[in-house]
Amino acid sequence: MRKPDWIRIRLRKSEDYFDIARTLRTFGLNTVCEEAHCPNSTECWGNRTATFMILGDVCTRSCRFCAVESARIGRPLDPTEPQRLAEAAKNLGIRYVVITSVDRDDLPDGGAEHFAGCVRAIKNLSPASKVEVLIPDFRGNTENLRKVVESQPDVIGHNIETVKRLQKRLRDPRASYETSLKVLENIKKLNRDMHTKSSLMVGIGESESEVLEALEDLRDRGVDIVTIGQYLQPSKNHLPVEKYVRPEVFDRYKIEAERLGFKYVFSGPLVRSSYHASEPFLL
Repeated sequence: MRKPDWIRIRLRKSEDYFDIARTLRTFGLNTVCEEAHCPNSTECWGNRTATFMILGDVCTRSCRFCAVESARIGRPLDPTEPQRLAEAAKNLGIRYVVITSVDRDDLPDGGAEHFAGCVRAIKNLSPASKVEVLIPDFRGNTENLRKVVESQPDVIGHNIETVKRLQKRLRDPRASYETSLKVLENIKKLNRDMHTKSSLMVGIGESESEVLEALEDLRDRGVDIVTIGQYLQPSKNHLPVEKYVRPEVFDRYKIEAERLGFKYVFSGPLVRSSYHASEPFLL
């Protein structure tokens, strides 16, 4: 399927882009920008923002939309990663740090304590920086979730990824719509003042009414921020694009999401879960 004009981007790599690339190599860090083949990496890196990916670069789940390598067991945890991440963020002068990860079902706590350690390290070394984490579901374990909440990031995100009907088609069998909604609900139960966030991909065969239903489900769980973007097939081995959703449809989704009461809505063909993540907090 040929990409329409509104999904095409021009790559302009600035000196900031290359500076971030060099710094990431120096500190031995991974970014989801690279691992997930994000189309916005040149823009974000050019603005000196990046989404760091922790817990290794091998995921223990295998979702049909994701370009990250998968295996039954991930790489051994590096205890120096939290400090290296904090030093890189300080070195780059990043005021808003986004941290995501692979799934680590092979770890007893799913990597929750490592996540918390990364947040604490950044807060200690660069206390003026805000931190957003995009977490896995930790298999619905509330005590593991509590570890992340108590490390006091500024935003906790967890993505439902797609509408309810298409969950099994898109996500690993160990993930579920209900578990993801419960994670988002439990974050608010653990800390009612915590900002929560989730994301939807479209163009996979969903209807507009199903997207609106998913948005309602998220608001019912108190989610504050939502992003909606076009699914792009990372390789021929991944789920194909069913449809390139027109910009005016994304505009309708934004209007409806704002009507439902989301505090911030990002909706557009090239929007991703961490795209312009700092805007609500660094304006």
